[in-house]
Amino acid sequence: MWLMSWLAKQYLIQPATNMHDVACPTRYQPYGLSQPILSCNYQIINPLTLILSKIKLGGGGGGGGGKMKKTIVLYPSPLIGHLISMVELGKLILNQYPSFNITVLITAMNSKTTSQTTPYINQISKTTPSINFHHLPTQPLEKSQTFFEYLRQNNPLVHESLDFIVSQNYKICSFIFDMFCSASLQVTTQLQIPSYFFYTSGVNAFTVLLHLPMLNKTWKSVEHDDESSLLLPNTYLNIPGLPPILSTDLPSSSLNPKDASHEPFMFISKTAVQAKGIIVNSFESLEPRAVKAIKGGLCFPDSVITPPLYPIGPLIAEPTASNKTCDCLTWLDKQTRESVVFLCFGSGGVFSEDQLNEIAVGLEKSRKRFLWVVRIAHPKEKNGHNITPTEPSLDELFPKGFLERTRERGLVVKNWAPQVDVLNHESVGGFVTHCGWNSILEAVCAGVPMIGWPLYAEQRVNRVALVKEMTLSLWLNESENGFVTAAEIEECVNTLMDSEEGRALKERVIVAKDEAKLALSGGGSTLNALAKLVESWGQGQS
Repeated sequence: MWLMSWLAKQYLIQPATNMHDVACPTRYQPYGLSQPILSCNYQIINPLTLILSKIKLGGGGGGGGGKMKKTIVLYPSPLIGHLISMVELGKLILNQYPSFNITVLITAMNSKTTSQTTPYINQISKTTPSINFHHLPTQPLEKSQTFFEYLRQNNPLVHESLDFIVSQNYKICSFIFDMFCSASLQVTTQLQIPSYFFYTSGVNAFTVLLHLPMLNKTWKSVEHDDESSLLLPNTYLNIPGLPPILSTDLPSSSLNPKDASHEPFMFISKTAVQAKGIIVNSFESLEPRAVKAIKGGLCFPDSVITPPLYPIGPLIAEPTASNKTCDCLTWLDKQTRESVVFLCFGSGGVFSEDQLNEIAVGLEKSRKRFLWVVRIAHPKEKNGHNITPTEPSLDELFPKGFLERTRERGLVVKNWAPQVDVLNHESVGGFVTHCGWNSILEAVCAGVPMIGWPLYAEQRVNRVALVKEMTLSLWLNESENGFVTAAEIEECVNTLMDSEEGRALKERVIVAKDEAKLALSGGGSTLNALAKLVESWGQGQS
């Protein structure tokens, strides 16, 4: 074993596996890991082979063995929503430039993320074989370790994986990394691989991320009696590209420099402007003011050269034929056109029992048809972001008799529904959403107006943009602690489904739906942005 470790340090071993769906070991590197991870079989190779592989990384030059294959390496975070949008980017690249291969680096953080991503990866592997999934060895997540620290410690594995990909006679034309994987830019800069920052949310939210250094400077210039106090509470901020926004509508990490996530997000903000370009999952006509502000350099400090912005979207999953027999879709088949309001709050959207009861009462009093996906929080968790839902029966969750009284016009399902298929069903006329960006894009592409109920992360920023800038959603009023009353739910649902205001929203969403299709068609803004991106790789020919 000591000999194998020494060889690993000298770059003299490589995993004896195939390119497709592989895991490879790491060597010692100055990134904080004290032990090599030996997770697969090895073969000792000639040092000259590795020297040649270094030459091939990101540049010209041949390696032995014939013409090199061009690949784009995508590095998403372990979160399923981030993986889907990045894989959809890969599919779009392949559709327009089929000479490329796509390699996706997969991180398995824990059993929960793996259970969500594995079925999706298996499906894509079957339908799109030009996308290769390269699995990084799983590392234990320490109790005291943050999400950001865990991904940062993957840097040696990323380095090793890029070496391995090149050893298989691939030329890496570009490396595209998720915002949460920003630390990987240190690796690709060292290897001289052209690298691009990928932001999975919208352009409006991205302007806030870029503005973090300025917010931090503002906080430091204000006197604080309490170091943990929030930055300018209940104050409207003017951020280029956004309508005036309350400071409390920004993510908590933006408001409080003492927040554990503040420094990691500052690092992400600064990394974004160091990349060769910035890719955002959106299209220009959906967020024109924010796009103009970024392209005009308004969101960057004076000393920073504005990297190119590539709004490439909407990047969303397609309806799945295998879901057609799902019980909720069968139920929707029996409802009248645009009569159902759909409530779904993402993989992390859970509520207290008191809040679930308020939603139930509001829906019952609205007398509207509804399809509601319910997750339940652990008793120790607060309203909002979850870790692990419990599994009580539906009867235990709601007011006595609720399910029986509403069974003719409502359906409640636990934990999951095929959201894209549901939103594209002709019976659905409205969507109560947590304002996750993927969900917003899915609703826009389906032509479904929304009610915004943000829960965490950048979702409150998304709601501000959705309601005040894009005017595609209603605003659901909450109490200071985030609680929403049954009366507010009843009023919003009725407004969305029955009023002139709701019909006007529907008309605007249909326009946005058509614009999304146009962006993805020949000559559209998204395909034009993609062409400029590919040209920046020096690979403009398909």
